[in-house]
Amino acid sequence: MEARLVGLSGASGLVFDRTNFYAASGGQPGDSGFVERGDGTKTRIVDTVFSPGKQQVVMIAEPDAELPSPCETLTLHVDWQRRYRLMRMHTACHLLSVVCPFPITGAAVGEAESRIDFDWPEAEADKAAISAQLMDLVTANHPVFVRDITEAELDANPGLVKSANVKPPRGVGTVRLVCIGEASSVDAQPCGGTHVSETGEVGEIHIGKIEKKGKANRRLRIRFGALPR
Repeated sequence: MEARLVGLSGASGLVFDRTNFYAASGGQPGDSGFVERGDGTKTRIVDTVFSPGKQQVVMIAEPDAELPSPCETLTLHVDWQRRYRLMRMHTACHLLSVVCPFPITGAAVGEAESRIDFDWPEAEADKAAISAQLMDLVTANHPVFVRDITEAELDANPGLVKSANVKPPRGVGTVRLVCIGEASSVDAQPCGGTHVSETGEVGEIHIGKIEKKGKANRRLRIRFGALPR
């Protein structure tokens, strides 16, 4: 994607008039990659974040990089391999919230491992059983898609919100739902992250660890690959 640099933010932040880089939000890390000037010079981007108030997306250049000048037009290159792993992992987190339908108290998406904390006081969780249920959803290859609903529709369906602590942003009139399955038959929940287009793209996953983090908190860690024997 080509974009015009409209300003700098702090010591190494770049702000463009548009961007294909995802800014860290909702437990998903921001994109990395590089930007390329007209002469072929490349500047590595190590993170992408929102400015205070989420008014701008700020792409953070590596330390001591020679920054381009405002008004320059550059080509933005996302590290697609890393983004795609995060998309697969984020989708896997949605599937885990289906298998374990308990209020979510925390979450973090990673390239090799993700975690979800559940308010699950009497958990007798079995890694093998949960992993098998996750893989059933993966191999069924359900479609994953996005649709918008109004804030009034969300108010009428509070069960769509799975997080116990964080509510979807409001004020624009609509809320973005990530849906899984034909006609949202598997899941639908507000989310602003990135996801694959069908569950089969997630690939083989398993629950690597289940931790007790308090009287009513269980942390489940999702990892790529088969469950070790």
